[in-house]
Amino acid sequence: MDPKQLLVQSFQAAVVAADPLKILPGHLPHPPSGRTLVIGAGKAAASMALAVEQHWSRDAALEGLVITRYRHGLPTRRVKVIEAGHPVPDERGESAAKEILQRVKNLAPDDLLLALVSGGGSALLSLPVEAVGMEALKATTRELLRSGAPIQDINTVRKHLSAIQGGRLAAACKAPVLALIISDVTGDDPTHVASGPCAPDPTTYRDALEVLHRYGIDPASAVREHLERGASGQVPETPKPGDRIFSRVENRVIANAHQALRAAQEFFQVHRIHTMNLGDSVTGEASEVAKAYAALARQIARYADPMKPPVALISGGECTVTVRGNGRGGRCSEFLLSLAVDLAGVPNVYAIACDTDGIDGSEENAGAVLLPDSLKRGGDLGLDAKELLANNDAYGFFSRLDDLVVTGPTRTNVNDYRAILIR
Repeated sequence: MDPKQLLVQSFQAAVVAADPLKILPGHLPHPPSGRTLVIGAGKAAASMALAVEQHWSRDAALEGLVITRYRHGLPTRRVKVIEAGHPVPDERGESAAKEILQRVKNLAPDDLLLALVSGGGSALLSLPVEAVGMEALKATTRELLRSGAPIQDINTVRKHLSAIQGGRLAAACKAPVLALIISDVTGDDPTHVASGPCAPDPTTYRDALEVLHRYGIDPASAVREHLERGASGQVPETPKPGDRIFSRVENRVIANAHQALRAAQEFFQVHRIHTMNLGDSVTGEASEVAKAYAALARQIARYADPMKPPVALISGGECTVTVRGNGRGGRCSEFLLSLAVDLAGVPNVYAIACDTDGIDGSEENAGAVLLPDSLKRGGDLGLDAKELLANNDAYGFFSRLDDLVVTGPTRTNVNDYRAILIR
């Protein structure tokens, strides 16, 4: 099989392993004596809601509202789907989050809250506290996204600007809560997925202020004043681990990067290619991670050490990009462009890097594919790979080569998928 197609199909196998329509039904609870309210937020919210509808008893009460990214909706009958802004929140998300919180508050002890949580939910389930407001939240979110901060740090700030995240949604509910979670964060801690609306929050207002200081972010005065009031004890903290409210709450991770990588391993094994799994929790600056991977790929390609080709190096996790230029592209394409520069055309080395949600950064592609001749083909087109990398314009490189991977919305999200194939 053509190496490019082989890599693309390995990515598709990883995505299928996280398809809510396949994995969610086995985790559904029995209907309660009262009502079941389905709420949710994230890129997988619509497909998760549809999976609930398809496998819920027609005779059992079911209603709800979930929020997903624009163009990620699906036709549902019993659970309403709202599309809203991501990665920067907007007023549609705010309005829907407000309705969700009110409906949750109206539940009784014999009802059930079924929360469908997935990556992207932090922006989509945005209900800023009144003292902050949406415009200040938008501005702070943009700065955090450009700073290179890991998602855990970004969510520490967002949780302390929110009226619904950081466990506050569960705290507002009188009914038992089951949160089914598709994890897009390294470590799979529910507090970090969609900023943990139903999970205890170990971070504090002081932690949030420290994050802003560490990444040199000067937020709007409303944001700083609210966080400082919280740090001084004038605003109640988020619910913490050990709080009694979580005795009736279960946060259950039903899909993650580990499962996706395992599916990719099985795919390569069918094609008689050995795999080296470099882990599902890789973090760090995308361009720097690529340099380490390039060194390993060169060692295998040149010396068949520590493994003999053909071999696929696979990994998951979430790298970051500190934006210093004004180009286009996300962390997956930036990883690949840095890998290309470092490999400098080493023969028989191919690679793919894609986000399992189908969106690399803010573009329409999931990622891209790197071939041994990519640098040469780029040079023939007048593209300077090093200059484009410095300008954070990996999209500009791979789009000209027609090597982008475009899937459209996958309606799931277990973070990034990377595979380097050495033939």
